[in-house]
Amino acid sequence: MKKHLLFALAFVLPFLTIAQEAQEMGIDQKIDNFFKPISDFFSAIVFFTLSIGGMDIPFVLILLVGSALFFTIYFKFPNILHFFTAINVVRGKYDDVDHPVVEPAYGDVTPGGDSIETIRDESEEGEVSHFQALATAVSGTVGNGNIAGVALAIALGGPGATFWMVICGLLGMSTKFVECTLGVQYRDVDKDGTVYGGPMYYISKGLTERGFATLGKVAAVFFAVFCIGGSFGGGNAAQSNQATVVLKELLGLESSSAGAIIGLILAVIVGVIIIGGIKRIATVTEKVVPFMALLYILACLYILGSNFSLLDNAIALIITEAFNPTAIGVGSIIGVLLVGFKRAAFSNEAGAGSASIAHSAVKTKYAASEGLVALLEPFIDTVVICTMTALVIIIFNFGGAEGADAVFQYGGDGTGGVLIDGVRLEGAGITSAAFAEYIPYSQVFLTIAVVLFAVSTMISWSYYGLQSWKFLFGRGRKADLTYKFLFLLFVVIGAAASMKSIWNFSDAMIFAMVFPNMIGLYFLTPVVRKQLKRYLAAIKGVK
Repeated sequence: MKKHLLFALAFVLPFLTIAQEAQEMGIDQKIDNFFKPISDFFSAIVFFTLSIGGMDIPFVLILLVGSALFFTIYFKFPNILHFFTAINVVRGKYDDVDHPVVEPAYGDVTPGGDSIETIRDESEEGEVSHFQALATAVSGTVGNGNIAGVALAIALGGPGATFWMVICGLLGMSTKFVECTLGVQYRDVDKDGTVYGGPMYYISKGLTERGFATLGKVAAVFFAVFCIGGSFGGGNAAQSNQATVVLKELLGLESSSAGAIIGLILAVIVGVIIIGGIKRIATVTEKVVPFMALLYILACLYILGSNFSLLDNAIALIITEAFNPTAIGVGSIIGVLLVGFKRAAFSNEAGAGSASIAHSAVKTKYAASEGLVALLEPFIDTVVICTMTALVIIIFNFGGAEGADAVFQYGGDGTGGVLIDGVRLEGAGITSAAFAEYIPYSQVFLTIAVVLFAVSTMISWSYYGLQSWKFLFGRGRKADLTYKFLFLLFVVIGAAASMKSIWNFSDAMIFAMVFPNMIGLYFLTPVVRKQLKRYLAAIKGVK
């Protein structure tokens, strides 16, 4: 570890010196100018629209929400019916069911995998526990989408966007169940016990089983490419971008190169952690994620409790504005619905397939057990944490207990930026202002929370992207190092570029993953149903 730290410092110090000397050159602006056309290009391709009722609606959102509704009905509302079963799996109630039992493996017809109907002990495969897998995946979803993303949704779509975020989160629980069950079912395990899983594997393997080998291989490659892009964008650049926003605000940095300098420091921190792979990542996230999520929730509860008399008004406004939006530029129910769904999907990633990569590493012999664990993620991420953030911001905009001065007008300037007390804020800056109204020194607390959320999300997404990179380019050390270098480069790019450019690119990459992932999910729903029945039968009668 000391060697890694010394190497990282030796690597980054020259860049810090160069960045400091080049302040007048405006490094941040140069990076943003370079990155913006790339961001706009991908965004235009991914978010192609269909005209419905006079509204141009991105097809990917129709696919995402429609599929979530289908899976919810097809599996008879697993988000409700199996909610408490999922909690019991996480707390270890059914661990005895996963004790070694030798039985025929499920068919696997891909090169490098298990031979068809070979005998294996499935419970011996895997690298992490149910809780560690959940913590790693939650750390990849519970991030600045909950702080900056919610603020962006409300700034653009008004309070009503919160309602649609919650609806999308509830439906997304079913999608997450399906994709994470498949992630375990079709994972690859090396001779040394290292697990490789995710949509690229269940798409290729599953479709090959069903006689669509070519389609499976092509769709798996596309997913891997998009997942790498998602790891550079939403799982990386968007996170370092928001961490930089709050750090610059807290420290009063106005240098035109401050973002690049902060990005380099973040890159060193992330680089030291991701060298260790999934086991080190899981060890870090299982401690950091619950701790920071609990602190953030407690802070939200304190603010909401201090303004309890305004809570019913805030909830009423959310429901009213969901069906009768007044935010500038939203225009209609469809407009605010799209804002809410887009931000919720970015936050919890249900349908993108990313979380199944982390869940694939779990130690279990029942694929559906981890699918049930996974359905808790959108609930924690969107239904609980995003809603709390939204209520805090809305109450702040009421004027709050202390009577805040002029705050912001919903709809902002169309980019997610708003004027608060004459100062233009965006993303996490809006949430920070809301916290500062009620909690002394909360700016320091929220800055720490944003940075921790950002780092935990980045290290989880580095694992997602690396798994996809290995799927495409092999599992050698050189491939590892190449990916990690590019990943750390995007930490710097995200910190230096503008919020709009980064979030457009991030949205495009995350949502692009939906297209190939859904091919796999629709083809393999019967497999998920079979595995769910198998697991429910195994735990039946456990007290």
